Amino acid sequence: MKTTQIAIDGPAGAGKSTIARLVADLFDFTYIDTGAMYRAITLKAMRMNIELVDEEAFGFLDDTEFSYVEGRLHMDGADVSRDIRTREVSNNVSLVSSHRLVRKKLVERQKCIAKDQDIVMDGRDIGYNVLPAADYKFFLTANVKTRALRRFRENEEQGLHIPLEDLESEIIARDDFDTNRIHSPLKPANDAVIIDTSNMRIEDVVKTIESIVKEVD
Repeated sequence: MKTTQIAIDGPAGAGKSTIARLVADLFDFTYIDTGAMYRAITLKAMRMNIELVDEEAFGFLDDTEFSYVEGRLHMDGADVSRDIRTREVSNNVSLVSSHRLVRKKLVERQKCIAKDQDIVMDGRDIGYNVLPAADYKFFLTANVKTRALRRFRENEEQGLHIPLEDLESEIIARDDFDTNRIHSPLKPANDAVIIDTSNMRIEDVVKTIESIVKEVD
């Protein structure tokens, strides 16, 4: 049976998770947020009080279970969808996801999840590493100020009050780390469609992706 794969990559705050979820709903595809998996591993490592810089300490991945229940990520049987969105996790996930061991094991799982089903998967290396043969590849980006403001508004809605300037600095630092890491750095696939969402509404980005997918079909 022929299945369809849509890969959506981009930096933090570009809107890729929200847009990927809406695109999945639009086409009735399965949505997988790979970033949530890296966040979950970061959360678990922090709870275990291991040294995050020690790649060998992440052997617990072999005994870690993931499942998606109604779009929410469960790890080891517990819903961690909210816990993985803390500022502390956000500031450490780039370090954890830079480890070759962590990426290797999670990419294997992501490839397995994507097999034999229509899927929309978002992350930072989906188009060129996880799903290099994806039917459609998109790379969403936006300027730092726009991304920081989006994150600021999300935090305010959750009762978190973090200065906008601090969020800008954190995004710049994370971009630098993700782009320059050795293993699977943040970058668009050579054949990805790049969409700057800085001045676009979410629904307009979704419509742009929809039009490209339908045009090719």
